[in-house]
Amino acid sequence: MAIAFRQQVDDDTEFALWRIEESADDLYKQLQLDEAEKAFARQLSEGKRYLHWLGTRVLLRKMLGTEEYIDCKVDAHGKPYLVSLPYHISLSHSFDYAAVMISKSRPVGIDIEQVKQKVERIANKFMRPEELAFINPRHKINQLYVCWCAKEAIYKCYGQKEVSFADNIHLKPFDFEGHGFLDARLHKGNTDINYEVSYLQYEDYMIGYVKG
Repeated sequence: MAIAFRQQVDDDTEFALWRIEESADDLYKQLQLDEAEKAFARQLSEGKRYLHWLGTRVLLRKMLGTEEYIDCKVDAHGKPYLVSLPYHISLSHSFDYAAVMISKSRPVGIDIEQVKQKVERIANKFMRPEELAFINPRHKINQLYVCWCAKEAIYKCYGQKEVSFADNIHLKPFDFEGHGFLDARLHKGNTDINYEVSYLQYEDYMIGYVKG
């Protein structure tokens, strides 16, 4: 299948979604992998995790528009990066979709999640009391997913481990719509960064994305 959705964020930043309908073999054949990546692929179990790994990398190839080998590594904090291409990248996946965000100028973060009722049960683990206070009961589930995706996107953009969603990432009040943005702040020790996070509801998924 082709790219399902693509959005230009600014002159040098965009993200796209890939609906994973292919078999693992079909996706694998679209990639060029080195020996280490081939070994890693063999270790993955046949199932969604493997399809997600393949899907994000096929989508990355499509967005970069290259048939050449893409050297995509992961740093000590788990953040993916390109060794020899001038792009910042962020990868995400959920159920039937893979998502990739790329930028030539700044770090980026993206998160996609299928909207499910279960988020309500864990809300107090990633939300502060003052954040829970601005959630509109009419849009509770969707708005909670915006909050989760926003914090996950910021975490990926920042690219450092040991960041608490509840303690270190603070969201400003916002009204939920089908798409929009919200202001957020990451504060930990000497680090104090303000972000404007965009979000988009796509089918029964929520997407949060941010540029550093």
